[in-house]
Amino acid sequence: MATIHREPNATVLELGPSYPSLDLNVLTDFGEVLLSEATYADPPYLVLDLSQTSFIGSAFIELLVRAWKRISHRGGVMAICGARPFCVEVLKAAHLDTLWPSFPTREEALSSAQTRGGV
Repeated sequence: MATIHREPNATVLELGPSYPSLDLNVLTDFGEVLLSEATYADPPYLVLDLSQTSFIGSAFIELLVRAWKRISHRGGVMAICGARPFCVEVLKAAHLDTLWPSFPTREEALSSAQTRGGV
């Protein structure tokens, strides 16, 4: 499932290697965690680590948009890191790559969180 890493300036959600593809069952469980973190993470800077995810589809994108709306409503930021080429292509095709900062590595995403003071 998802592992939550609480950093000083951000919360990182990482999908583990046993879930490279986000099917409906995984999305249901992950969605609960993601939406909860988007609602309550403090500071409201959420990094989604996709480095171990090889496929995303429309249901996952819908979940990302819902989480983004929640965290944005709180004045926060959602970022993506480590996305594999297919996932990057899907986000670009949906023109969602402009909504969320995207970083090649978790370290770069966390550095951005530190620069922003977590927001």
